[in-house]
Amino acid sequence: MTLLSLRAGELAVDLAPSSGGSIVRFTVGDLTDVLRPASAAAIASGRGNDASCYPLVPFSNRIANGRLDIGGQEIVLKPNWPGVLHPMHGDGWAGSWDVERHDAHSAELTYVHDGRDGWPFRYRARQSFRLEGDRLVVGMSIENLEDRAVPAGLGLHPFFTREPDTELTCRVDGVWRADAEVLPVDRIAVPPEWDFAVSRPVDGVVLDNCFDGWNGRATIRWPRHALGLALEATEPFRHLVIYVPKGRPFFCVEPVSHANGAVARSLLPAGTTLAGEIVFRPFSL
Repeated sequence: MTLLSLRAGELAVDLAPSSGGSIVRFTVGDLTDVLRPASAAAIASGRGNDASCYPLVPFSNRIANGRLDIGGQEIVLKPNWPGVLHPMHGDGWAGSWDVERHDAHSAELTYVHDGRDGWPFRYRARQSFRLEGDRLVVGMSIENLEDRAVPAGLGLHPFFTREPDTELTCRVDGVWRADAEVLPVDRIAVPPEWDFAVSRPVDGVVLDNCFDGWNGRATIRWPRHALGLALEATEPFRHLVIYVPKGRPFFCVEPVSHANGAVARSLLPAGTTLAGEIVFRPFSL
């Protein structure tokens, strides 16, 4: 398993192209992990779902019963995630990505899906990783290789390290409530217990929900390390999935391009590309 190591100033990022094009470690300064470090077994698995961060292409989250309705045509996808009935998080996380370019500070990876296994449409996905002094910039894109408009989405799934005093700040407009299988039920105003407009600890909250109307900015703070991180995203990332599992040493703040289960309404014209950037900028408190 070959890892790509990027270094600039106090930032260090390790990538595993053959394990879902994933980030397997991201540290600041004296090896302070801002993302959960991947184990050796996770890196060797050939998949990114237990990594520090992995790409979500060509869709984010779950598709109920694998059923896609595209202009009256129904397509049924097979389950692709261990223990989950509904297809989840696309297929980029489970594939090997090609290294197009790599130097000490940056790398570019590509993944081409031929439409024959899993997702029924051809596409080309790209990820670029750049360390620019005080920040990591992740560029993402998906190109429709079909001769007609097909569903396509993008997202990034980082697992932030979590301690009892870790805080989150973000502003959103609404949230989808979810059922026991984490499928969206209805959109509501953000209830006080899920509101992070003012910085507050993530501990004590249990979430696995999609929020909309995100302004593209979030802040995470680790007070005991005197460290913060500004997360910023361009269009098309205006939805945010927040995953705070009970009793786990991580939580997720996932910039995504579409609401859970709604990728069928996000059609990308033939031959065109959907693209955006996500920035991780650590700072001292």
